[in-house]
Amino acid sequence: MLQDDDSSVARHAWRTDEYLASLRAADRSPQTLRAYGGDLTSFITWAATEGVQTPLEVTRRVLRNFLAARAALGDERTSLQRRAATLRGYFRWLRERGVIENDPSAGLSAPKAHQVLPDLVNREQLDVLLDADWGDDPWALRDRAVCEVLYGAGLRVSELCDLDLDDVDWTLGTLRVTGKGRKTRLVPLHTTALAALHRWRGQARPLVLRETSPAGVLFVNRRGHRLSPRDVRRLLDARVARGHVHPHALRHTYATHLLEGGADLRVVQELLGHESLTTTQIYTHVSKSRLQKVHYDTHPRSRRPPSE
Repeated sequence: MLQDDDSSVARHAWRTDEYLASLRAADRSPQTLRAYGGDLTSFITWAATEGVQTPLEVTRRVLRNFLAARAALGDERTSLQRRAATLRGYFRWLRERGVIENDPSAGLSAPKAHQVLPDLVNREQLDVLLDADWGDDPWALRDRAVCEVLYGAGLRVSELCDLDLDDVDWTLGTLRVTGKGRKTRLVPLHTTALAALHRWRGQARPLVLRETSPAGVLFVNRRGHRLSPRDVRRLLDARVARGHVHPHALRHTYATHLLEGGADLRVVQELLGHESLTTTQIYTHVSKSRLQKVHYDTHPRSRRPPSE
């Protein structure tokens, strides 16, 4: 491990503070800054044990050996991919500023992660979350609104927790959502979800706010703080008596149901806030009957009578 003085010298030599400051200026999220900062610290610490003291000494082999060492320590593929992305961004930044002449990370890759998605929320669970009678107490109204928005708008749980009152267009029925990379998008709400939000805002929210509650926050927990992803997971577990429902499973179900209903893949991409269409394609779990119907309805030769 680097001592404090050594760590300060290393940060100066590697200019990591400047790099992270550039990411902060680009409005990257605090989670991204923590992850990238941790990845760079891990790499620099490891590099020192290999006798590599500055960016000028880094080669492609050094970077590959680092990723191999992390894999040997048990890093998951997703972690290795993020570390590779961190290194590519960092060395590209050094190259653009003339600190290094050649970018050793160009083309650096890590093993592709397996695409593992939560199971779809089944019909019984959806009925409980969206249609069961939970009563009219403030927390029941909050929980119903949370479930309606998660499924009705396909939000990431962090996006839902970050919503403020001003992010809801109460007339048009849309949400202004801030997603990954601090990018915003507009997502429509169906009338049932909007009605649930109206009830929460008008009948319940004023009763549970505290003096310490953040001004303008849409959803709060029982302590009056902004609702957190952990709060949402607990909420879902409490409302679904049998089986566990992960918040992301509602987003997965939303996307899958849209696609099975005939929504265009690029429309779903926009609604989900995906940068790449490839990411959206992992939701295309369309039934065989649906595929056959689309083929029959759209292929120009599918309805021709057989030749005699």
